[in-house]
Amino acid sequence: MRREMGGRREQSEALVARLHHQLIGDSVEQRDLSNIEELTRSLDPLLPDSEVAEVVGQLTARVSGLGVLEPFLADPSVSEVMVNGGGAVWIERDGHLVCTELLIDESMLLTIIERIVGPLGLSVDRASPIVDARLPDGSRVNAVVRPVAVDGPCLTIRRFGARQIDLSTIASPGTVALLRWAVRSRMNLIVCGGAGAGKTTLLNALAAEIGAEERVITVEDAAELRLPGSHVVRLEARPAGSEGVGAQRIRDLVRNALRMRPDRIVVGEVRSGEAIDMLQAMNTGHEGSLSTCHANGPADAMRRLETLVLMGDVALPLGAIREQLRSAIDLVVCIARQPDGSRRVVSVAEVCESSTVDGGIGVSVLTDASGALCTLPSRRPRGPFAAVASPAWIESSPSR
Repeated sequence: MRREMGGRREQSEALVARLHHQLIGDSVEQRDLSNIEELTRSLDPLLPDSEVAEVVGQLTARVSGLGVLEPFLADPSVSEVMVNGGGAVWIERDGHLVCTELLIDESMLLTIIERIVGPLGLSVDRASPIVDARLPDGSRVNAVVRPVAVDGPCLTIRRFGARQIDLSTIASPGTVALLRWAVRSRMNLIVCGGAGAGKTTLLNALAAEIGAEERVITVEDAAELRLPGSHVVRLEARPAGSEGVGAQRIRDLVRNALRMRPDRIVVGEVRSGEAIDMLQAMNTGHEGSLSTCHANGPADAMRRLETLVLMGDVALPLGAIREQLRSAIDLVVCIARQPDGSRRVVSVAEVCESSTVDGGIGVSVLTDASGALCTLPSRRPRGPFAAVASPAWIESSPSR
């Protein structure tokens, strides 16, 4: 029985390959694909209807989509797809890594990569072996080919388009109330966490609390945010073209956003010299701005931002940088992936004066070890008509 099933699968795959070859010869990109079923039946009249539908689906995906990866991209429970060295395909499903039975050879993987980056005007080859791109739904794509990828091309697709969450699903009720109040009160927030922790997903949920009447400018490496407001302008960074010109850095876009009359600026991730421009925006009338950075916790996030500003081309003394950070940022929200694969807000901290003698930046944690709210921030809301934080949100007593 297994041998028969294996034979049928091989027969079906051979039919798909045969049809694909024929369609490519007919320049299928320029023609209507509605006759694939008719063509399939003409080549194999005895094929059952169920297998005809399967062949049509596989062929359509191979011709107009991402081929064998399409079923994973259509599965809402899959948040990441990884192809290693032109071989095994791994996926992250519900927070857990799973090795699938699918194997992709190197030539097919290179074809899939070209199909992704080609329409975006990007290229990946031995001269430029690393490329960042995105799919139409906002999913982030990273591809690495030889000689950098020693064992063959690698493709990683992080799917943001399928993940829309509410704050109540990733934080305790008191913490949710605090975060909603902070966004509506125009406080400046930084979201931190490790790679894949859910920073952009949380940023999306926070930004959804911004009033619909406000003009929001988003600045991202890859346009992933999906804000529900009716007055949202999205800016996306762009690498240099094949001639080495035309690059638009995050920093350039943040500076340009200041000229676009924003009520709020949302930066997808601060990772280099744009940190100083973001801080200046927060300190010059653009309250309620949001951003993310890679860090293990609130204290690490402030130290990382301090380092990123120092990496820029603005020669500011360390004391001035720390003063800018203390003045600009109100709250730091840390999110982490739990052992069961779920994402959770694990801490919220208020930026304050450091208790050490070096004049560093301090943080006062407002939540307990479980992420439940145990105290309110002492900072006043930046919005002129914002309500004060409510003691009713407190869920636990501060640890001693």
